[in-house]
Amino acid sequence: MEFVYEYGLFLAQAVTLVAAILVVVAGLVAIGHRQKAEQHEGHIEIRNLNDKYRQIGDSIQHVVSDPDEFKAHRKAEKKAEKQTAKKAKKARKQGSEDSDEQRRKRLYVLAFHGDLKASATDNLREEISAVLPQAKAGDEVLVKVESPGGLVHGYGLAASQLQRIRSAGVPLTIAVDKVAASGGYMMACVADRIIAAPFAVLGSIGVLAQLPNFNRLLKKHDIDFELFTAGEYKRTLTLFGENTDKGREKFVEELEETHGLFKDFVSTNRPALDVAKVATGEVWYGQRALDEGLVDELQTSDGFVQDRLADWDVYEIRFVHKKHWQEKLGLAAEGALEKSFLKIWQRGQQRNNY
Repeated sequence: MEFVYEYGLFLAQAVTLVAAILVVVAGLVAIGHRQKAEQHEGHIEIRNLNDKYRQIGDSIQHVVSDPDEFKAHRKAEKKAEKQTAKKAKKARKQGSEDSDEQRRKRLYVLAFHGDLKASATDNLREEISAVLPQAKAGDEVLVKVESPGGLVHGYGLAASQLQRIRSAGVPLTIAVDKVAASGGYMMACVADRIIAAPFAVLGSIGVLAQLPNFNRLLKKHDIDFELFTAGEYKRTLTLFGENTDKGREKFVEELEETHGLFKDFVSTNRPALDVAKVATGEVWYGQRALDEGLVDELQTSDGFVQDRLADWDVYEIRFVHKKHWQEKLGLAAEGALEKSFLKIWQRGQQRNNY
């Protein structure tokens, strides 16, 4: 009887332990599903760049100016701010139409940092959706594009998001400080105006595809590979099968077709550009890009913003995704590793200096 009792107790403990593990696993799975559903949730962050640069200017003035001059300067600024606030309040009382006429023009600044998949398109979509209902006559949008290009469908969607701005009748300027090539330039050419830094890289109006083939390696090791398709051109080239000349020809034909669509898109958005001359896959630096008509002016995004701070209200718009605890933990671990490697490198440098 004692053996049966002990066995029953052991069995109960085992069942309890298994049930607890299942509950934990189910909880983790549920959290994972919920986080996947919430991964696109986030919020819009807005920063007034007028205030940012005014504070920077005040900090510099406080150090370099005579104390009395600085006090007088701050007093004049506060007086001007009060007058502006009074005018705005008065305009609001007079009605929305008068308010729209009297309010300062607004520049909305967005940024797109592109990767191979154009992953930043989701953020861009949210930012544009937030800005367009607020844009009034005379307002403009500046999008800072930085991308070497990537997947056709990804950058096609990103360009379509920018097209929404032009379709709404809001003037769009694209600023290229570093690089807007291939898919990046597909986005840039949508703008009413393209500005670029003197050494920014633009162009690469071409299509690229490459893949390795391991068929001979498999044959060498007596490994068979079989691929079944329905449709003559369902798969033109493969990684492991034996590619044929017919498949290669079809693959190149598809590349040429995609290139043609790319050229047509650029030509439609920049009709004055000699597309036949520049659609060779080459890239040009700022001044050369200006000479070829790929851009309209040499200027950095910072210069563009600075030119409008005096008379415009300038707002930086960012959509920020909500990060779950795994991402935060991963970022914290990544930061700790970077700090550790930096310390190791610095110690190595100190030893080398000795």
